[in-house]
Amino acid sequence: MPTDYYAVLGVERGCSEADIKRAYRTLARQHHPDVSKDKVQAEARFKEINEAYEVLSDPKKRQMYDRFGSSTNGGPGGANFGAEGFGDIFDMFFGARSAQSQPRPSGPTRGADLRYDLQITLEEAFRGAEREISFNHLSQCEVCNGTGARPGTLIVTCDRCTGTGVMRTVRQTPLGQFVTQTTCTKCGGDGQFVPTPCETCRGRGRAERPRTLTVKIPAGVEDGSRIRLSGSGEAGAHGGPPGDLYVYITVAPHQRFRREGTDLAVDIQITFPQAALGGPIEVETLDGRAPLQIPAGTQSASTFRIRGRGMPTIRGNSRGDLLVTVHVAVPTKLNRQERELLEMYAKVNGDRVDDRPFLDRFKDAFRVD
Repeated sequence: MPTDYYAVLGVERGCSEADIKRAYRTLARQHHPDVSKDKVQAEARFKEINEAYEVLSDPKKRQMYDRFGSSTNGGPGGANFGAEGFGDIFDMFFGARSAQSQPRPSGPTRGADLRYDLQITLEEAFRGAEREISFNHLSQCEVCNGTGARPGTLIVTCDRCTGTGVMRTVRQTPLGQFVTQTTCTKCGGDGQFVPTPCETCRGRGRAERPRTLTVKIPAGVEDGSRIRLSGSGEAGAHGGPPGDLYVYITVAPHQRFRREGTDLAVDIQITFPQAALGGPIEVETLDGRAPLQIPAGTQSASTFRIRGRGMPTIRGNSRGDLLVTVHVAVPTKLNRQERELLEMYAKVNGDRVDDRPFLDRFKDAFRVD
């Protein structure tokens, strides 16, 4: 019985060309042998789908099929496995027709970018700094000027891939002719070959060399910031432009200050009289000392803000604040006068304290009941 191509694609006889193409693409994805578990059944179904599409996608063949039940390609079931159908398959699965692939260009290519991790101090981040860094990178060979060929010799077209940079393999299958391509193993995809390579760079056109640069660190830089040095990366291949160098900044922890954005935080100790009576004190900052007025009755762990004594912004037009947290220090040793004064203070407030002579307290410490 003649095959009903419309039924194969699941479309009506009066459907448009867009409907036929849409149905074909959907079925081809579902029944392609590479995505099906039953390869034998998938190949048969795939071939049937392509036969139907090869006839119905051609206006003249479709007209013959609608009128006589056959086409000029041999009637139902006898249509050739045409190149047009395979072209659509490659469009869907590979993005372009393999048989029509263009030669691979072998012109200049940009060099790779490099990364350098640099740790600085909080003081350097506060004031800005200049740091010298050293690293190894691929630079253009000075002997061959990046060509890879020994001076005085020529670069020739690769005879294996004829300058395309790719090697094509044709394979016959029950579904027709498949063409695959791989990078040329002789020229590495460049399309060119160096018969007499440069002895310095061994034909690569680039050689690894040490380099030293000075990095300018702006004031206010934050932990995790990135500084880009344009053109300081690796040299490009075939005379291409160099890549960039990215310097990643890490700010080391400080022994005293903590950074909170553009603000700085610091903990200081004050005496009990200072906390109780209040008074002016001076606080150490990253750029000198700053005055701070302690209010009377200040409790331990209270935080005060000194405006404009924190970190500068990266653009340098403002500064953050200094957050000062005070802790009331309890003395561990008292002389006689200090103890007497504190005992008097305790009695006035009704606090119970051990006011016995020192010798009695010492004996009690070693008494065994």
